[in-house]
Amino acid sequence: MRQFNRVPCIVFVWLAISLALLPSIARPLTRDDQQRLDELARRILSHKDQVAGYPVNQETDLDGFYAWYTRLGLQRSVMNNVGDPRKTSPYSLNTHAFENEVIDDFAELYGFQPGKYWGFVTASGTDGNSHGIYFGRKALASKAQQAPILYVSEEAHYSIKKLADVQNLELRLIKALEMGQMDIRDFERQLDPERPALVVVAMGTTFKGAIDDQAAIRRVLATRHRGPHYIHLDAALFGGFLPYASGDGWQLVHQQIQRFDSIAVSGHKFFGFDEPMGIFITTQDTFRRLNPFHVPYLNDAVPTISCSRSAISPLKFWWKLHATPLSALRQQANEMLDGAETLLARLRETGIRAWKNPYSNTVFFERPDAGVMRDYDLAPEEDPAFGKVAHFVVMPHVDAVLAPFVADMKRWKARTSSPASTTLSPRATPRTAR
Repeated sequence: MRQFNRVPCIVFVWLAISLALLPSIARPLTRDDQQRLDELARRILSHKDQVAGYPVNQETDLDGFYAWYTRLGLQRSVMNNVGDPRKTSPYSLNTHAFENEVIDDFAELYGFQPGKYWGFVTASGTDGNSHGIYFGRKALASKAQQAPILYVSEEAHYSIKKLADVQNLELRLIKALEMGQMDIRDFERQLDPERPALVVVAMGTTFKGAIDDQAAIRRVLATRHRGPHYIHLDAALFGGFLPYASGDGWQLVHQQIQRFDSIAVSGHKFFGFDEPMGIFITTQDTFRRLNPFHVPYLNDAVPTISCSRSAISPLKFWWKLHATPLSALRQQANEMLDGAETLLARLRETGIRAWKNPYSNTVFFERPDAGVMRDYDLAPEEDPAFGKVAHFVVMPHVDAVLAPFVADMKRWKARTSSPASTTLSPRATPRTAR
């Protein structure tokens, strides 16, 4: 009898301990913790419209999304887009259907043949580039026994160098012209005519906003290369706005015109999301050559490098595309490019050396003092042709700070100008500069 009574006693003790622990798990934040968070929020919100040195769009406009999300209580669920979004997943709490609609919209925008593409919503632009390199390597391995060589401009995004190292690929950095485009003659010199070629094309270099010449790259591959090749477009920023801008820029990211094999585009740059995300799209032929491992646990293969993937990012992308009129996207794209032209002209009017590439929303110029750099979060660079420079990326949120920025630059120039410092070297005004 005594032994029988021990059971309810043990249960009672367990319940008492559990109840005693619950308040410590669900306790409210301390006043100091709340104050730290509030100070962080105030600092970010007070300065976000001044951030001009990095390609992010601070006009996120996701109030409606979060109102819907919290009204229905989705924050109390764990969703996961693991697996191939085109296949039925045994984990039903996913947003694959919305993810596929996002990819369908962008596949049409980038000129992929209907039904002959595959893609997914990525965690970032680098995630998209990682998949471009991985898919390219697997596609080339299905056509040749030799390992490919990865070719990329020295002024392309720094992540490509890291990704080549991570994927154990031989990397050949191609020299860049003064304004940042890949030097096609150096590409021709460094190209191995026999080994498979994996070429990453920069659609807007990190600092100068230069675009590599895809037609020239294809010509070299056609005339100087005998093995298979794969072309991936790193279009993190430019792939967002070029399809919506007036003029012929849309052709540069059109798959059937440029014949690239895959493309990666960021979502948090032009489209204005509050966290990194993006898209990756490739051809069905490339996807078919992937040969991914079959995962019985998920009832299919997992083609992505990452396993668990955000289910919220595709929802945000879908929301943005459905809540934003096409006319608004076109207006934003054109206003960015017009703003960059205006900024270039205003800086030059004040005597500041400044440059901009075609189709670019990035203006780079002689570097101001630390105060101006800090006030506008400007990105620094030291260039062999231009010296110490900084750049301003014209995004939709910076309209109100263009005039104050030019005024600050004018005051800085007046403080530092002298006959010696205003003398331009021949290399400071390249023929390709606008």
